[in-house]
Amino acid sequence: MSNKYKAMVLSCIDPRFQSKVFNYLKRRKLLGKYSSFTIAGAAVGVTHKKFEKWRNTFIQNLSTSILLHKINKLIVINHIDCGAAKFANGKRKFYEIDEIKMHEDSFKKLEKLLNKKFPKLYYEFYLMNLK
Repeated sequence: MSNKYKAMVLSCIDPRFQSKVFNYLKRRKLLGKYSSFTIAGAAVGVTHKKFEKWRNTFIQNLSTSILLHKINKLIVINHIDCGAAKFANGKRKFYEIDEIKMHEDSFKKLEKLLNKKFPKLYYEFYLMNLK
């Protein structure tokens, strides 16, 4: 990320995931250079109808971060084997291919929301595998 970007990172609360996110951001030389918003499911938690009440919290936090910290980029990091994705899926069979589609759909929904509410915001979407 070039110096012209000030980022916010949206990631999942899963304890197995924290060191992977940290190490990824460290490799990108972003430590100490981003705001963090951590919520179950990351983009799934912001966009899925089962977590609809969480969306406004994220939008308000991002809006505030844009004002306070001059954020102009959002880095979204979801992961495979996500409990929030399984919860959102309900009691139906849930294979990895179904979960990947749910994450991809969450990225598309979030992109649409960001384009509407924050048209000048840059964004990146990533899906990590915990294995």
